[in-house]
Amino acid sequence: MTWVSRVLSWLAAAVVGGVFGVAGTIAHSLMWGPIPVGIIVGTIACGAILIAIRSLTHDRAATIAAGAGMVGMLLIISGVGPGGSVVVENTAMGQIWIYLVAGLVILAVAWPSIRRLPARTEAVAEAAPTDSRA
Repeated sequence: MTWVSRVLSWLAAAVVGGVFGVAGTIAHSLMWGPIPVGIIVGTIACGAILIAIRSLTHDRAATIAAGAGMVGMLLIISGVGPGGSVVVENTAMGQIWIYLVAGLVILAVAWPSIRRLPARTEAVAEAAPTDSRA
């Protein structure tokens, strides 16, 4: 893989992460009665895209780019907008969402690479000679 294709894949991962970060951030406060549907669906979606990027590209840097796009867009739209609107309020739900997204990114990036794990081999036990004179 050339460096140009790697950089383009990182850029695409950052854009996709940003899109998922915006969608999850906008929907995080949706409640269905006492059930926080927005946080549940947003967590599943953001976690799934991070896992997909990590497992399909086998590139930790692409996962970092997607996570940076996700967290970056979360931070950009979390502040007070020009009209005074706030997407992520300073409530328990808002705090949970911010830390949940950051935790997902850290977990996806820190997860060990499956390709680099040592292959498990079974040792063949040598049969010990038995003494039949007993």
